[in-house]
Parts: sequence; C-alpha cells; structure tokens
Amino acid sequence: MVQCEMCGSETSSPNRVKVEGAELDVCDECTDFGTEVTQQSSSSTSTKYSTSSSDSSSGSSGGSSSSGSSSSGGSSRRRQDMFDEMDELAQDYDETVRSARESAGMSQEDLARQLNEKASLIRKIERGDTLPSDEVQRKLESALDVDLSAGGTTDESEWSGGDSTGEYTLGDVVERKDS
Repeated sequence: MVQCEMCGSETSSPNRVKVEGAELDVCDECTDFGTEVTQQSSSSTSTKYSTSSSDSSSGSSGGSSSSGSSSSGGSSRRRQDMFDEMDELAQDYDETVRSARESAGMSQEDLARQLNEKASLIRKIERGDTLPSDEVQRKLESALDVDLSAGGTTDESEWSGGDSTGEYTLGDVVERKDS
C-alpha cells in the first residue's frame, strides 16, 4: 500500500498526476485535481515522463524509469526550479517595515508618497494583511535601508513529519487554519 501524496490516504494503485506543475502519486479521489501523466517505456530518446501528446524532447540524460523521490543516484542532475532563485520574504516583514518607518520619523502617508504607492498599501503591509510585490519590496528596502528577505535558511531540516520511509505528503507540511 502506498500513501496518496495529496490527502495521505492509503491506496493500492496510485495514479501519477500533474498538479500545479508538480507530479504526484495520488489516490483515485485526488486524481481529479490534476492532469494524468503517462509513463513511457524507457528508451534512449525518451524523457522520464510525458503527457498524452508525443513531443520530441531535446534530451534528458537520465533514462531510468523509476518514479519517486529526487534522491536517485547516478549522474542525474537536479531539475532547475524557478523558486530556487527567489528570495523568501522574512516572516516579520511587517514589524520590520513599521519600526524602520517610525525610526525614520515618517508617517505611513509620507512613506507612501516617497515610494509613489498608496498609503492603504503601506497600512496593509504593516498589518501583515498583504505581501509586498517584488517591486514594492525593493522600494521599501531602499527607502528604509532594511533587508526584508528571510536570509536563505531552509526549513527542510526542521520537518518532523513523514513515515519510516522518509517520504512526505502534503499533509505533513500543511498547517490548517481551523486548528
């Protein structure tokens, strides 16, 4: 029996689906949340997975047909992810912006005028109701001389979920708002 990577329920025949760009092994009930992915037989010109259309790919060096975690051995490279290069916003960005603005002796309206943004946006950012866009984050960092990025620490080592096989489901990571 295998665990569904979305809901965590046990399933004897998981389906491989693509959900928001991620390929997951899910139960029959969770299959509707994504697009089913079919596996090709391993050959020298095929990629690891393909969708139902037959695209001619520009070569993947790993011809293994094992489905699973990214910790496969050999010379396979880790797939480049667009989120790897993005700076993560610090959790206390709202307090940092407020304290820096107050120490500079500015009101929210003054800061908004300097940044050419609306004062309501500054209020929402300082309350933590909204995340600043990348552009607004750069403006805030420049105007207040602060760093709003998280500092590059990865939380992966802090995970305590998962079963004895070392695999995680979304249920191990997600924090529910109602609990």
